Formats: sequence, C-alpha cells, structure tokens
Amino acid sequence: MDLFDNMMMGFSVAVSWSSLWACFIGVTLGTFIGVLPGVGALAGISLLMPLTFGQSATDAMVMLAGIYYGSIYGGSTAAILLNLPGSVTSAVTCFDGYPMAQKGEAGKALAMTTLASFIGGCFAIVLMMTFAPPLVAVAQSFGSPEYFAMTVLGLLAASTLSQGSPVKGIAMVVVGLLLGLVGTDIQSGVARFTFGSRELLDGISLVVLAMGLFGVSEILINFTSSVFATSRQKVDTSWQAMWPTKREWKDTSGSMARGSVLGSIIGILPGAGAAIAAFIAYSVEKRVSKTPERFGKGAIEGLAAAETANNAAAQAAFIPTMSLGIPGSATMALLLGALLIHGIQPGPLVIQTDPDLFWGLIASFWIGNLMLLVLNLPLIGIWVRMLLIPYHILYPCILFFICLGAYSARNNPIDIFLVIVFGLMGYGMKLLQLPAAPLLLGLVLGPMAEEHFRRALLLSRGDAMVFLTEPISAGLLATAAIIVASTIWSSLRRRKRALADTAA
Repeated sequence: MDLFDNMMMGFSVAVSWSSLWACFIGVTLGTFIGVLPGVGALAGISLLMPLTFGQSATDAMVMLAGIYYGSIYGGSTAAILLNLPGSVTSAVTCFDGYPMAQKGEAGKALAMTTLASFIGGCFAIVLMMTFAPPLVAVAQSFGSPEYFAMTVLGLLAASTLSQGSPVKGIAMVVVGLLLGLVGTDIQSGVARFTFGSRELLDGISLVVLAMGLFGVSEILINFTSSVFATSRQKVDTSWQAMWPTKREWKDTSGSMARGSVLGSIIGILPGAGAAIAAFIAYSVEKRVSKTPERFGKGAIEGLAAAETANNAAAQAAFIPTMSLGIPGSATMALLLGALLIHGIQPGPLVIQTDPDLFWGLIASFWIGNLMLLVLNLPLIGIWVRMLLIPYHILYPCILFFICLGAYSARNNPIDIFLVIVFGLMGYGMKLLQLPAAPLLLGLVLGPMAEEHFRRALLLSRGDAMVFLTEPISAGLLATAAIIVASTIWSSLRRRKRALADTAA
C-alpha cells in the first residue's frame, strides 16, 4: 500500500503543467542531442543546465533526466542510418542496425529501437519503484575484486562479438587495452604514453574512438567504392513496413527480456554504465542464439538486446544516485550537482526529506518514456529521408558534425586529429576484416580493470587469492572460464568438422 501511495503522490507532482512541460522539453532536446554525433548527454546537460536555475528542484531534475534518457533514445538514429553512433551507448547499435538500413529496413530498425528502448526503460522503472533498497545493497557489496572480475568477464565476452576467428577478437581487445593506458596513471599520477603531449594527459576519448572507427571509416569505405556514385535506396516508411512482424516479435521477446534484466543490473553498479550494458547484452544474445553467424549482418535480436539494455541501464543508474547519493558516471555526478545547486542534499535521506522530488522524478520517467515513444515513431519518416540526401552533400556535413562533436566532447583540438587517425585505422581494419567492437570494449573496460585490480591487491597486501575468496568475484571468474572453455571447444569442433568435410 505504501508503494501505491508513494506513486500516487509522485504522479500528482509529475502531471502538473510545469513538470509536464519540463519533461517534454527535456526528452525533445535529448532526442535531438542524441542524434548529433559525439555530443551526448554529458555535453547536452552541461550546456542546458542554466535553463533550470529558475525552476523548482523537481522540475529541474525532471528536465535534466529527460535530456539524459532522451539522448540515449536519439543516439541510435545516426548509428542505424549512417553507421555513426550519436553517443558511446549506441555504438553497439551500429553492429546490426546499419546492416538493416543497407538492406532497406532502416524504418523497421528505427521502430524496433524505439519500442525496445521503451520496454527496457519501463522495466528499469518498475525495478526502481519496487526493489530500490535491496538493489542498492547488492551494488554496495561490489568491491574492487568483484569489479575486476566483472571486467574480465566482459573482456572475454568481447571475443564473441567478432565475426570469424576469436583470435582476431582477442587481438583487438588487447589493442583497446593498450589505447586505454594512454594518459595519467590514476594511482601514481605519472603520464603514460603521452609522448610529451599535455593534450593526451586525460587519455583517449571514447567518443573520438567510436566516431573514428565507425563514422570516418565508413565514409572512407564508401568514398573509395562504387557506392559513392550510386543513387540512394528509398526506404518504405509505411506503418505496415516498419512494424515488426509476429515472427520478429517472437524472435526479439527473449532478447528484450534478457537485455532489460542485464541492463538494469549493470546500470545499478557505479562506473559500469549503459555502454557496457549494451556490449554485454549483445554478447550474451549472440552466445545463446542458434544462428550466431547472423549477428553483425542485420540480426534484429542483437539490435533489440542492445537497445533494451542501454535504456534499462540509463534508468537504473538513478537508483544509487537518488538513493545513496553515489553517482555511477560523470552524467550522474552532474545531476547530483544540479540537486546541490537547488539546495537538495543528495543521499539516503532524500526519500524521507524530499519525497515529492524522489517519487515525482520516478513518475516522470513513465511520462517521459511515453512521450519519447509518441515522439520518435512519427519522426522515423523524417530521419530516413537522410538516406535520400546525395553523398556529395551528406558526407561533408557528417564530417563537419564529427569534428564538431570530437572537439566539443572535451574542448581539446587534438581530438579532431585523433578522430581522423582512428578513421584511417578503422578503414584499414575493415580491409583486413578485423572487428572494431572488441577494440572499443577494450578501451571501455581496460582502465576500469586496471584500477580495480591494483586497488584489490593493495587492500589484500598483494594476495591474489582475494579474487577467488570473494563469492561474487569467484562466480564471475568461473563464468569467464566457462566462456573460454566453450569457445575453445566450439573452435575445435568446427575445425574437426572442416577436416572431416575436406576428407570426404
């Protein structure tokens, strides 16, 4: 009964005209920010936060939260249509979303991302309403050994993201780990692999790497092929063509369920984030699929799993932020800063001292997700018209936004040079058929793995057995060992079958 009363109080706050207007402005601006390559929620909230100074604390948080999860929704648009992730969280969407667009199914891909995002977001909201206290307790039980084990599991799973040889996937993970070493050592403060450049002290931006590997490389591939001179393919944006068929609903229902659960669990963990949730959900989906060879070539299940996971993680990230005052990411830290600006002290007492704010924000998530669903489905017809723009007009505009996004992420001029370098690197990787996804995940998880590995050894006085004596850490490492064993076993079976076919 308490939950029902709290939600009724929350909706009484969220349906006020000021909160509804703040929610609408937030999700609309967030959608368009997500579409712009490289801008992302962090830059969008930073730029638009002054607009909330004259609002109440509740309306300000509703608007800023709408910008955050609205940008997650919008980030998939450029990823599907142009193979250009609007944000890091939508990088996984490129894997199957862009191949679907190349097959003339851009409308269906965009519709599926909108529906999957809505389902993943709703699942996380229900979780937040019902299980916030115990889920926060689980998140608090994660120490450095558990975080290191989780990153090892993610890095090993990254080899399954690649098409073909797992060795290539592992090699690209290593390259990503090496790129993650660039910058200032978090423990000693020593500059590593910066070659005397002060601009590299903050490391290599994940946004820059993603835009280079996926965006610039795709432009170079198309520019050097005959597709540059061909006409654009017209996409059917009728409701019948975009709406998933019964077979596709059946194929994606399990994917969305698994993605929602994984995304919500990972989103609660501080420092994990929506990008890691999308990678892990996609990897799990490919592992459980009966036809893993379809992934990376337009498998709608992979698209649905990634989108539900990253949106569920984005909503679930508010659980430790609002319940404990512990930000799980830079964006969440910015939202906590907005609370402090409005005179609210973040922490466990927020639920007791400001119940209108806490439950009003949760209720606004329901309204915001519904607004995004209504807003994004009609916009699909407008977005796919981007595919009808001639290449000689479209590509200079894309390169302009890539350079603008690369610079605006950190106001660092060297990022413009790096995005071109990574674009050339991605072009060479495509020619050599080397996968980009494991490299990206290596850069995401590498610094996190190093930090928690060293911290765990410091706390245990150099005893490496700490990773096996902690139950959660041991379970995650055992799962990683099972993945390695199953990968080796499946490779041996494929080789044995190939030899038998050759002999026959």
